[in-house]
Amino acid sequence: MLVAIGASALALVLVALQVLAARNGFEGPLQSLARDFVGTPKSMSVPWAGFALALVGLTNRQRLLAVGCAVGLDAVFAAGRLLTGGPAAIGNGPTWVLVAIGVIAAVRWTGSQRADALRGAALGALLILATKFGDVWLEITVLTRPRVLDQYLELADRALGSPSWLMGRVVEASGDLGYGVLHWVYIELPVAAIVVALYQLRNGWPAHYLVRTFLVIGLIGPLFYLVFPVVGPDFAFGTAGAGAQLGDYWPHTLPTFTDPASFAFDAPAPRNCMPSLHTAWALAIFVHSRGGPRWLRWGGTFWLVCTLAATLGFGYHYAVDLLAGVVLCLTIEAALRDPERGWGRFRIRLVVGGAAVFVALLASYRYLAVPIAQFPMLSAPMLLGATAAVAVAFYASFFAAPGTALAVWGGRQVPVDLAGPVTATDAGDLHYRAAEDGDPLRVESR
Repeated sequence: MLVAIGASALALVLVALQVLAARNGFEGPLQSLARDFVGTPKSMSVPWAGFALALVGLTNRQRLLAVGCAVGLDAVFAAGRLLTGGPAAIGNGPTWVLVAIGVIAAVRWTGSQRADALRGAALGALLILATKFGDVWLEITVLTRPRVLDQYLELADRALGSPSWLMGRVVEASGDLGYGVLHWVYIELPVAAIVVALYQLRNGWPAHYLVRTFLVIGLIGPLFYLVFPVVGPDFAFGTAGAGAQLGDYWPHTLPTFTDPASFAFDAPAPRNCMPSLHTAWALAIFVHSRGGPRWLRWGGTFWLVCTLAATLGFGYHYAVDLLAGVVLCLTIEAALRDPERGWGRFRIRLVVGGAAVFVALLASYRYLAVPIAQFPMLSAPMLLGATAAVAVAFYASFFAAPGTALAVWGGRQVPVDLAGPVTATDAGDLHYRAAEDGDPLRVESR
């Protein structure tokens, strides 16, 4: 019954968004889905990312068969486009096979095989649908928020040294190679996410994994686009504004105004800067890669650093957007991570504290932008310190070495000596409950 209700609600939302898109002259989610099946997919990586998640619920033999079918179908569609003068693109094959996995599992399979396959297919489909909803939401921000608040963020950013202007010049000086690497990293964020997620899901479904954080960030973050509409430095102060910008400032000339105000922006740029979800997603990749092997940890670090450089260097974000994105990510991750530990004081204070810092950041950008810029020696440490405080509290709660003062403060689960040192194998066979509020530590056999 719940599945039927959820599927019906999803279908109604898709239809409603399609009607809205048709009335306002932009591509709706059903049109975009149709392109994934029989046209030119809007994204070449997202269908394959969703398909990769669907493979998690299959056996190795079924995975090989599914991959072979997806590659074969993709080759047929790609060849057809090339022969008719269409663009070189991929993505149709995995979309068809993902749907086939769901249908076959629902109709023919039973038991745990059916449940695992349906879970994987549903997760992959949800990832793809989330991007369709996101595209429509960006158009909605343009329709509903004709005025933007970029002057406030640019002014607040001066306290941090206007990093977007600096990184814009750095990227410009790096030439085609530097731009190409950063651009590829920026647009292929889902690829990095899937690599980390597949590593986490290699042995089944853990209690928490990256995709859950990704989807929740994508669900909550865009709501603030309507609260704080911002288009970014290159659009509000550079040539990407297509005539709606305040002037040709970015990245070589800093604006000099000191009295910020909202202004009308009639170019079709989405109001998707505050907070920076690219930063939030890249940080989530970094956090979840910490539990993997060295190559995965280095990959997560590389993706985070390059994403931060790209968001600033391409003129898509102000530095204060990135701070808000960091706090948003860590707050959401704190609510989802280690669900077996429950909602003790450690989690409540971290989530409530993170949410309070996030709201305080947005409020300060909007109502205190002038004093923030006037007193950078005071405001910069406060902005960076508030963000760092959330990061330290998160680290203490989930990553600090057991037994340290930081781990005790964070309610970290602590191994206990049972007739000798606890080895790595022992740690895998025992469940350790965090000692909180003076309670004695309890150790249970798992």
